[in-house]
Amino acid sequence: MGGFFGAVSKKNCVSDVFFGTDYHSHLGTRRAGITMYGEQGFERAIHSIENAPFRTKFEKDLGELNGTMGIGCISDYDPQPLLVNSHLGSFAITTVGRINNADQLMELCWKGGNSHFMAMSHGNTNHTELVAALICRQKSFEEGIRYVQEIVDGSLSLLLLTEKGLYAARDLLGRTPVVLGKKEDGFCAAFESFSYLNLGYEDYRELGPGEIVFITPESVETKLPAGDKMRICSFLWIYYGYPTSTYEGVNVEEMRYRCGDMLAMRDAGSVQADSVAGVPDSGTAHAIGYANRSGIPFARPFIKYTPTWPRSFMPTTQIQRELIAKMKLIPVHQLIRGKSLLLIDDSIVRGTQLKDTTEFLYQSGAREVHVRPACPPLVYGCKYVNFSRSTSDYDLITRRVIREREGENVSQEILADYANPDSQNYQEMLESIRKKMNFTTLRFHRLDDMIASIGLEPCKLCTYCWNGVE
Repeated sequence: MGGFFGAVSKKNCVSDVFFGTDYHSHLGTRRAGITMYGEQGFERAIHSIENAPFRTKFEKDLGELNGTMGIGCISDYDPQPLLVNSHLGSFAITTVGRINNADQLMELCWKGGNSHFMAMSHGNTNHTELVAALICRQKSFEEGIRYVQEIVDGSLSLLLLTEKGLYAARDLLGRTPVVLGKKEDGFCAAFESFSYLNLGYEDYRELGPGEIVFITPESVETKLPAGDKMRICSFLWIYYGYPTSTYEGVNVEEMRYRCGDMLAMRDAGSVQADSVAGVPDSGTAHAIGYANRSGIPFARPFIKYTPTWPRSFMPTTQIQRELIAKMKLIPVHQLIRGKSLLLIDDSIVRGTQLKDTTEFLYQSGAREVHVRPACPPLVYGCKYVNFSRSTSDYDLITRRVIREREGENVSQEILADYANPDSQNYQEMLESIRKKMNFTTLRFHRLDDMIASIGLEPCKLCTYCWNGVE
């Protein structure tokens, strides 16, 4: 997915940008960058973070960069922030989102006079560069930002640093968050709301869907107001968000407690487990909520060891991810051997890692492994944020099971029936998944319960990957 942090101040704010960006390291896997603006103009540093954490790669830059304004990012794919000279002036830009119609937008740029884009590895175009080119087609930064937000198929939030201040813009439908912090010397803008608290900032406010603001050390000026419609990604609470983050007034950790609580109410004593465990880290809070409601003790029968990779998806190949997922889980045999375990993971995507974890528990002596994913079955590949490296819907275990049952060409009506927790197809799909994964029992969180766990109106949440509703 990626994350960003920006600050404008009356004083040097390199340290704020450095640590604020570092607090987003859980959101990206490949590239990171910092751009500062000060007396020497724009200065920038970009490094790969595939094999080393952000702080290690940028510690040297911390002592060399200077400026009273800056932006930083953690990126899944594109090297950024980018520096651009244009008729609008010089600027730096970083983006978070997903662009599904990049080819069409590039064609629009060709017709508008662009002669080239810098090619990245494998011949791909940097999507942030494409966004910058589209912004520069308009007469002002705010017009350009709104223009590109409206023509992107997917999602787009961004920070744009000029010589006079910082633009912050939230995705047109608010699929990803942008929050503002304030302290005596200036303001900051961030993806994660907790990222500025230890830097001396207080919560200022959250941008609304599509809102564009211009930030100086003295003020935050709304350039284009927020829209009425919002579809924020529900997966932020289930998995991606850091426990201390809050989106739309709903804290991630608290939501996960409620999620586990509702899972336990659905089970209503049907499982006689010795302990409840969460697949670390994102499954832990869900498991605490389940344990508190059910009365089954919470335990940690395996511990995650992560001196190198904080999340198992960080390696770039599936083989590496599976290996790291296996290597980082260390069993506590005394809490596993002969026990019936109830295991809560944030989700089941491909199913590979959770199946390996289940086998690991059996090999460590577990008698039973009951599984309760904290969200419904993923039936549709996400079109709006890059929460998974899956390139096909058939990477999803649910779609592979549906294909085995229905063949290649499945109508939307049939898919909708498989997503319905009250249908026979849904129950049979779950039983197929249970057998393939070797679970003792399997019950997913229902979509209506998950929405209730978040606590926002359903119309404000994006639930596409579960029910196909855009």
